Amino acid sequence: MENVNWGILGCGDVCERKSGPPMYKTPHSALAAVMRRDAAKAADFARRHGVPRSYADADALIADPGVDIVYVATPPDSHRELALKVLAAGKPVYVEKPMAMNHAECLDMIAAAERSGQRLFVAYYRRALPYFLKVKELLDSGAVGEVLSVEVLSVEVRYFRPESPEDRDPARLPWRLRREVGGEGYFCDMAPHTLDILDFLLGEIADARGCKTNRGGFYDVADTVAASFRFRSGVPGTGMWCFVAPPSAAEDSVVVTGRKGSVRFSTFDFTPVELVTARGVERFEIAPPEHIQGPLIETIVRELRGEGVCPSTGVSAARTSRVMDEIMKE
Repeated sequence: MENVNWGILGCGDVCERKSGPPMYKTPHSALAAVMRRDAAKAADFARRHGVPRSYADADALIADPGVDIVYVATPPDSHRELALKVLAAGKPVYVEKPMAMNHAECLDMIAAAERSGQRLFVAYYRRALPYFLKVKELLDSGAVGEVLSVEVLSVEVRYFRPESPEDRDPARLPWRLRREVGGEGYFCDMAPHTLDILDFLLGEIADARGCKTNRGGFYDVADTVAASFRFRSGVPGTGMWCFVAPPSAAEDSVVVTGRKGSVRFSTFDFTPVELVTARGVERFEIAPPEHIQGPLIETIVRELRGEGVCPSTGVSAARTSRVMDEIMKE
């Protein structure tokens, strides 16, 4: 493609700043059409972002001859269905995370992409952010030990945050807490970011197990999840996610420990990356970009123009869904 014209299915909050603007700010890229079931809201989004066309019907946007690639920004329960429609129409697709409701749905999407000969990208945008590329640089350089050897000893993940007022109100529960729409709660929305970036940094997670529970009693899905996992290289890891923790216990940290030291970073807070070795502590402050999905969207545009490769594909994203399934199964 000389120029890449995007269409968005589900132009909601995530598209306002995180993903929508990069589609028309990136060179050789434009946002041609948006869709939302509420026609007035779709038209309002289009007006404010200078988008030529808006729709209230997904099929109409997918069929728009002026749309080259479709971004599926709806909740996870519709990812598979919409991605299959886009691929069947002969267009590449960019899907929000998690890729689908489970690993089996991911495999359906990958097979459809192979049949159609079209590309399937997934919005694990941390793979393209300078913050995480710095972590990868430190690990790949052997700063804490050789990654693919016994010199890397362990990975520890901790993510604790308090519940929100909406979480306590059954009448206002976010879609992420409705099992039929978002899966098993906030874990399915937040944890895949961490699991995917670990796949990017340290390689595939070979196997995982976990336990889930509800400690707060505010809703039906899990609010606390513990996991253990092992990378194909043999490196072991543990994770703990709690979404009803007291504010004083709030934490967002990932620690990779090796024989030469450790690297500490966060998944969401962008706290300074810390390298701890015998020489002392080095800190690297790297702020996120204005539009968080911008760098990944740039890689998609470059790939579609034949100039590069996007690091987040259906194949890599499906690995994260498989790990989540293993952690959450009864």
